[in-house]
Amino acid sequence: MRTVLTGGTGVIGRAAVAALVDAGHDVVVVSRSASAADLVAGLGAVPVSGDVLDVDSLVAAYDGADALINLATRMPVGSNARRRGVWRQHDRLCGRGVANVVEAARRAGVRRVVQGSTSVLYADQGDGWITEQSPVEITPVTEPSAVAESQVQEYCCGSRAGVVLRFGGIVGDDRQTRQWVRAAGNGRRVGLGQPTDWTHVIHTDDLGGAVLAALHAPSGVYNVGAEPVRRHDLVQGCADAAQVASGAFIGPWGRWFIGERLEPLSRSLRVSADHFAAQTGWRATRPQFDASWFAAALPLHDLRR
Repeated sequence: MRTVLTGGTGVIGRAAVAALVDAGHDVVVVSRSASAADLVAGLGAVPVSGDVLDVDSLVAAYDGADALINLATRMPVGSNARRRGVWRQHDRLCGRGVANVVEAARRAGVRRVVQGSTSVLYADQGDGWITEQSPVEITPVTEPSAVAESQVQEYCCGSRAGVVLRFGGIVGDDRQTRQWVRAAGNGRRVGLGQPTDWTHVIHTDDLGGAVLAALHAPSGVYNVGAEPVRRHDLVQGCADAAQVASGAFIGPWGRWFIGERLEPLSRSLRVSADHFAAQTGWRATRPQFDASWFAAALPLHDLRR
C-alpha cells in the first residue's frame, strides 16, 4: 500500500515508519523542515514537504495514497507540562490539524484514515475492566482528543474506513520515560494517582506493529497496549531503573500545583486490548510490564544531571 504519514518523526511515528517500510509498503512522510526530511530518508521513507495545519499541502501529499496515518501531536514532557500555553499547539493539532487531515483525505480520495489517540479519554473505572464501550470522561483537557476522534469517525462511510487507536501510556525508548527515570534518580516524586490503581501502558517496541495492523482493521475505535499494570509496580520499575530504593507518589499539594492538565493521567484505567487483537491479530510482544521496560533510559551517570 502507498501510505502517507503526518507526525512521522515523533515517537509513534518513527516506529510506524520502520514497521511499514519493513513490511514492504510505499511510505511517504509529510515533513515541515529539512532536518525532518533527513530523518525520514534515514528511516527508508520518502519525505514530502507539507504541514498538517495547511490543508492544501496535505491534498498534494495525499495524491495517490491508499491510506493515511495521522500521528501528529505535541505533548510536553516533564515540568514543561505546567507552563501556561504549552498545550496550545497540541490542541491545535487535535482540532484544526485533524480537520485538515480528514478534509484533505476527502479531496484526495483516500479510502482509509488511521488516527492516533489516547486511552486516558476513559472515565476512571477503579478495578473494573475497560473496553471500547466503556464511558469516557470529557473535560477541557480531553476534549481536543475526543473531537479528533469524532472527525475521523464521521469520515467513515461504505467506501471509506476510519480507524482510531487509543494507545496506552508509552514506556521505553522515548523522552518521557527518560525524564521519569531522571526525576526518580534525583529523588523527585513521579507517581500519579493512587498506588493501587491501574494504568494502561505500551512499550515502544509495540507501537509500529500496532499501526501496521491498523491498515487492515475494520472501521472503529480500538484500545492498544499491554496488560494493565498497578501504578505502584510501574513507579517501582522506574525507581529500579534509576537505582534508588523506591519511587514515590505526588501528594495532594503536588497534584494541585501540576493542575488539571495531568488529571486524566491519574485515572484508574484497567484497559483491555482484546478487541483490537480479535479484529487484527495484533498482540503486544511485550505483553506484561516489568522493570526491563526502562532499559532504554539514560545510563545512571546521566540520570542525576
